Amino acid sequence: MNDIANPDASIDFSTVDEWHTETDVLIIGGGGAGLSAAIEAADAGARVIVLEAASETGGSTAMAGGLIYMGGGTPTQLACGFEDDIEEMYAYLMQAAGPDADADKVRLYCDRTLEHYDWLTRQGVVFKPEYYPYKHTNTPNEAALMITGNEEAWPYSTHARPAPRGHKPQIKGDHGGIPLMANLLCSAREKGVQIVCEARALSLVKRGEEIVGAAVRIDMQVRYFRAQRGVVLAAGGFIMNRDMVETYAPRLARGNYPNGNPNDTGDGIRIGMAAGGAVTNMHEGFICTPFYPPHQFLESIIVDETGKRFINEDVYHGRLGSAILDRPDGRYYLIIDSRHFKVLERPPMGGYPVAGTGENIDELESELALPRGALSTTLDTYNRHARAGEDPQCHKHAKYLTPLDQPPYAAFDLTVGNGGIFATMTFGGLNTLPTGEVLSTDNTILPGLYAAGRNSAGLPRCAEGYSSGMSIGDATFFGRLAGLSAAMRTW
Repeated sequence: MNDIANPDASIDFSTVDEWHTETDVLIIGGGGAGLSAAIEAADAGARVIVLEAASETGGSTAMAGGLIYMGGGTPTQLACGFEDDIEEMYAYLMQAAGPDADADKVRLYCDRTLEHYDWLTRQGVVFKPEYYPYKHTNTPNEAALMITGNEEAWPYSTHARPAPRGHKPQIKGDHGGIPLMANLLCSAREKGVQIVCEARALSLVKRGEEIVGAAVRIDMQVRYFRAQRGVVLAAGGFIMNRDMVETYAPRLARGNYPNGNPNDTGDGIRIGMAAGGAVTNMHEGFICTPFYPPHQFLESIIVDETGKRFINEDVYHGRLGSAILDRPDGRYYLIIDSRHFKVLERPPMGGYPVAGTGENIDELESELALPRGALSTTLDTYNRHARAGEDPQCHKHAKYLTPLDQPPYAAFDLTVGNGGIFATMTFGGLNTLPTGEVLSTDNTILPGLYAAGRNSAGLPRCAEGYSSGMSIGDATFFGRLAGLSAAMRTW
């Protein structure tokens, strides 16, 4: 038996002299994408095996807040009194996905968003019909619905009518990934899906151009799994692989908190590449620097080392993080006045230290070593317009335009490397059709190979436009399509 297997080389079918087991659809990865693929493939009548490298399923989805981006008038939206429109959702997501948006994937996701909501509820997922109205990283109670991105923030609000589209499975606090994955796992098992944990895929097996199985390490032994219809790669991103991050996404390497599980090492992407798959959008990812909650921090101003504002402070924290990591050598400060001093006892969620205080703005400016007169000019301009409910410079939403005119003042330090959190995860992966087929470097379909979740480049494509829920929504929805495509494959 050929025991030489690694993620950077595929294995020829003729060298495999013994198969450990055989199935119709082999799924590599037991997170949100993998279990969604398994459920759909099993529903299509396929025999399904899921291989999970960890000791239990769940992946990064189980660790996440669990928000799922859905709209167009879901039952939860309607129960909370919100109307939404598929075209408005599409317009927003095309902006949110950025210049590398995959219009076909965005279109399909929006057109089937209500069906996906129904599918999730059929798996046992419960969305409590309650709206959380404040700016937060997730609903701190059991409420299902909230605005999760830049929907109300300029310039996105000029392209699409805002609506709350973040749906959290019912649980108190920032733990929605737990009930989501518990329900998907239960559903997969009920449908006869075989799940093998502590099984690390090493390489794909090819017969000519066709993918027919995988080499897998179990109990320190290499075993070969035969897939009669297809292999689905759903093994997560590559944020835990420092070499890959520095090679493909150097901006993300500037972060200080890799957001994922220990097995987000890019192996699924690598074995897909070794089999001839093309990658795309590898330079992009999520950058989270949570300067809220508390939501009162949206009434602050944020300045750089010139003492000037550079962004509307009501943006989603990923957009701010992206702007800062675009110029990581700068200095950045969040400025508040005495009306917000009570939050000094509850600092921003990102853990930013207090950089300075001042009885007046000139004292604070001096303590922060900003150019003389710059911060006072910035604040005077901001306050004058805020009193009129306007922000012609950065276009912050009127509901957050509170003049900062009650001294003394304080500043939090948002500078990279000064103690604040800059969490990152990857958005690049194998280039796939919306239905999951992996494309080769010459843009043809690799027969028998599919990918979903962060093994593929799906719905989320850029840091500055990301909304919470786009990744899990993408993983579960396109995981389903990949599993179905593999199950229905004909020769």
